[in-house]
Order: sequence, then C-alpha cells, then structure tokens
Amino acid sequence: MSQVAARTYAAPHSRPLLTIDLTAVAANTRLLADRAAGELMAVVKADGFGHGALDVARTALAHGATRLGVTSLEEAWRLRDAGLAAPVLSWLNPADADWAQAALRDVDVAVPSLPHLAAVAAAPGRHRIHLHVDAGMARDGADPSTWVRLCHAARRAEVRGEVEVVGVMGHLGCADDPGDDCNALGRTRFAWAIEMARAAGLRPRLRHLAATSATLTDPRAHHTMSRVGAGLVGIDPTRTTALRAAMTLTAPVVQVRRVRAGTPVGYGHVHRTSRATYLGLVPLGYADGLPRVASGTAEVQVRGARRPVVGRISMDQLVVDLGGRGVDLGETVTVFGPGARDEPTVAEWAAWADTIEHEVVTGIGSRVERHAPALARLRSLP
Repeated sequence: MSQVAARTYAAPHSRPLLTIDLTAVAANTRLLADRAAGELMAVVKADGFGHGALDVARTALAHGATRLGVTSLEEAWRLRDAGLAAPVLSWLNPADADWAQAALRDVDVAVPSLPHLAAVAAAPGRHRIHLHVDAGMARDGADPSTWVRLCHAARRAEVRGEVEVVGVMGHLGCADDPGDDCNALGRTRFAWAIEMARAAGLRPRLRHLAATSATLTDPRAHHTMSRVGAGLVGIDPTRTTALRAAMTLTAPVVQVRRVRAGTPVGYGHVHRTSRATYLGLVPLGYADGLPRVASGTAEVQVRGARRPVVGRISMDQLVVDLGGRGVDLGETVTVFGPGARDEPTVAEWAAWADTIEHEVVTGIGSRVERHAPALARLRSLP
C-alpha cells in the first residue's frame, strides 16, 4: 500500500480548548462545606489549580466557602484587584515581602519563623497573622524547637499593637492515606502547638490543619476551619469520595494520513505501526502541559472511542492511531474530561505519567484557550 500525502486543516478557529465546568466546582464546594466541621477556605493558588483563580474563587464563595487562600502575596493582589473582598490568607512568602501592602489591602499572612515575625512586626500597619507550625513535613512552618519562642515573640508584638494573631495553621504530610501513622503525629503536634500558643497568652480564633484529604476522611484533623483546593476542582487524593472533575481538554485533528504497516512515528522512531492505519495529528504537546513521559501509554477519545497516542509526545503535537478508518479534518479529540462518556480522565493521565492529578491540571499551558461556560451568572458576585 502506498503512503498518501497528508491532508492539513488550517481553519483559524480550530484550536485546543480547556473548558471549565463551574457547576462542578459549585457542587464540590457544597459537599466539602458540609464535610468541614468549621469554616471552609477555598484555596485558589496556582491559578485555582489551573482552573482560573477568579472563577473558582467566585464560585466557591457563592456555594459555601467563606475565605480564600493563596501562596504568594502576588496571588492575593490579583484577587483584590478583581474586587474580591472576602478574607484572604497568603502563606508562602520571603521574610522581605511587602507586609505593609498586605496590611493595607487587608490580607492575612502566615508567619513561619522568627525572622518573618520581626519583618512583619516592623512593617507599617497592624497585621493579621496566622502562626504556621511544621506538623511533621520538614517543609514550611516553624520547627517545634522554635515554636514556643515564636509564640511568645508574637504575643509581645501583639501587646505592642503591631500584629493580631488570628490563627494557627499546619499541614499533614500523609493525609491522602488516612491510616498512616504520620497523620496521628501531625494531629498531636498541632494540638501541642495550639496549647503552647495559648500558654503564651495568644487566643487564635482560626485553627486549621486539614486540607482536602483530611477534610474528607479525618474529622480528628478538623478544627475551626479547613483549607481545600484540589477538592474544589474534583481531585480527591484519598479516592474515597465522588467529586466532580471540572476540566475538559479538547483539540482538533489538524492532519490525517494513511500509512503502511511498519511506518515509524515521531522522534526516535520508538513506535512503528503494526498494520496499515490512519494517523491523526493533534496540536497539543508537552509545552501545553501534556506529560512527555506518558508517550506510549496515553489514550484520547475520538468519535466516542478511545485511541492510543503513538510515538513520543512532542513539544507542540501528538499523533493518534485512528485505526482503519480516518476522521474528518477538524474533528474534536477529547484528551481528558470527567469520564462520564468514557473519555480519559485527569486521573488516568496522571497514572500514565506516574504523577498526581494536581501536576496535570496545573501544567496546562497558556497557549490553550480557556472557557468557563457558567461564568456569566457569577460575574456579579462580590
């Protein structure tokens, strides 16, 4: 069989599209708010886990969340610039961050060390702070060996009118495995941290340890508030709760060719066709967030059927084995979605790439057009 020339589709309106289902975010928020023992903080860091920070924030606040959480102050500024007036906490900043601006813009900040506290207290304004304790991850948060000193120093700064200690926070390292002994250690350390804060004369109203996993599976980790991010967009690391995935990634077929058996595909010729077949070209690659390591195992959906991705995923494109029948140029390929129509899911792409769903959804690049159909009715929300 002779190989025929490829047909190329170049319609300018045909491009990859990331569709965000805000009704799924709303449903997930309501479920998580019902599970949480106290308030629900909607964590919208990393552009709302790749789903759009403003869209997710507005939706979550309209359906049960009472506060917002981000990592950097720059993320907090974007929320304030958009007119969101809800309480916001930022918890990952260098000691020389713009603390004065945080006070001016009414943004709570986490304090994980004595140098951070000194810098915050020295900045103009009265600062609302959450003391951050390391609950067993050797990551962010104050080491237990410095915690008591941090609490006493914070109390002195509070008496001087420089800060108001409104919260104590921590994070569990193994909450996605509810039975892991690490969680008991984290809960114990957090309880101790609260006791030491009170002994120093502090009265933090907000005490928060649980993120998505512990909110869903570990009531013992619930305090006055839970911080939830991944769960809002349908990711449950514990695999115990039916949350609704909110992201669908599609792209058009821009080229179709018929090839012989034994045709090499892509860089390195790591794949050769086992039979005569049609190959479809899709304009998405690892520069758009598709993990290259998923080459050879990933699937997409075409005309309601799953088809394998063949050859290496390139920077800008991937190749799909369409089988014995081609498709029309411009037809839609579903890369992943909720899975309700047997399309691949984000969880499957994570498994093919030996990673977690969080990495997949936050990795979709800026070249991919975003669309949130339910956004219009949410624009007027504060």
